[in-house]
Amino acid sequence: MTLKFIEVEHQNGVAIVYLNRPPVNAQHADLRAELISVFDTFNDDDNVRCVVLTAHGDIFSAGADISERPAIKTRGPGAYWNHNRLVRESALAISDCSKPVIAAVNGPALGAGFGLMAACDIWIASDNAYIAMPEINVGLAGGTALLQRIFGKSRARRMFYTGMKVTADELYRLGLIEASLPRDQLMPYALALAEEIAGKAPLALQYAKQAAQVTLNMPQREGYRFEQNITVALSDTEDAREAQQAFLEKRVPQYKGR
Repeated sequence: MTLKFIEVEHQNGVAIVYLNRPPVNAQHADLRAELISVFDTFNDDDNVRCVVLTAHGDIFSAGADISERPAIKTRGPGAYWNHNRLVRESALAISDCSKPVIAAVNGPALGAGFGLMAACDIWIASDNAYIAMPEINVGLAGGTALLQRIFGKSRARRMFYTGMKVTADELYRLGLIEASLPRDQLMPYALALAEEIAGKAPLALQYAKQAAQVTLNMPQREGYRFEQNITVALSDTEDAREAQQAFLEKRVPQYKGR
C-alpha cells in the first residue's frame, strides 16, 4: 500500500509511525486503512521488535474527521456498519500487534485519537498534551467503554458526559502514563525505551505481548496458568538458553529469534 497519511521510519529494531494528515491528524477512512495495513505488516517483519506511534505537527490526533460523517449515509445500506468496523479495526490492529507499541503523544489526543493512544501498550506524553472524549459536544456518544477501563467510575463518566480535558501532568499524577515531558524530550525518551525493549529476546517479547493481551480479562488463576505455559514454551528456545548463559557470563546476549 502506498502511504499518504502515515509515515514510517526504522532504526535499531524500532519502527516509528507518524500520523501525517495536517493540520490536526483527523482520522478518516484512508488513514485508518493505512494504520491497519502498516501494523499488520509489523507482525510479519522480524526486523521490527518495537513500535513507536506518534504524529507530525502539534496535535497527536483530533479524533474522527467529522466532515466525513454526512457522506456516510449516502453510500447506501451497510455504510455506517462498515465505517464503525473500520474505526474499531484501526485501534485493534495496534492493540493486537505482536510487537510492543509505545504511544509518544505529542499533543492533544481527542476522541478516536485517545482511542489510538489507549490501544498502545505504553503511554508517554509531552506536557502540552491532553486527552478528552468530546463526542458529546458534537451530538454523539462514544468512548465510555474505554474510559471506564482506565479511570474510576466518577471521572470516566464526568469525561463522557461533559467532554472535559485531562492534561498530561494530571495523567502522570494519576499514574496512567510513564512520563509527562517537555516536547523536545518526548521522542528521545520514547526511542530510548523502545530500543531497550527491542534489545530483548524476540520470541520472549512476542509471548510477553500475547500474555499481556490474553490475560487482561482473565481471572487471575487462569491468567497465571497461561503465563506458566508460555514460560515452558520459551524455556525450550535457543534464545532462552543464550539469555541465561549470557547472564551467568556477564555479557550481552546474542539473540537469533529461535
